[in-house]
Amino acid sequence: QVQLGESGGGLVQAGGSLRLSCAASGRTFSSYAMGWFRQAPGMEREFVAAISWSIGNTYYADSVKGRFTISRDNAKKMVYLQMNSLKPEDTAVYSCAAGLGYPVTSTSQYTYWGRGTQVTVSS
Repeated sequence: QVQLGESGGGLVQAGGSLRLSCAASGRTFSSYAMGWFRQAPGMEREFVAAISWSIGNTYYADSVKGRFTISRDNAKKMVYLQMNSLKPEDTAVYSCAAGLGYPVTSTSQYTYWGRGTQVTVSS
């Protein structure tokens, strides 16, 4: 079992930055790939970024590549999403997830989900 809790969301102006954090519980946290997904109102949940459990390979959606950075600290059981150069279209509820399957870009490969944190980017 893995429980996840996100924090760090908020309101920011376009061009600004936010750092999201995801705190995990569970003894096997380091075995899971971790992902960030987002869902805007009326839209389907979409992949944002993921990091593998082993050597920390990272994956990004094209829409955030070069602006967002995912990282993890297995000792602290934390996953982070540094978001820079934010755009109004980044506005969504951001959720972290833990999974053991592949591809890590697919929601179906994730077993555990946090409740999400709201990110709002004003123009």
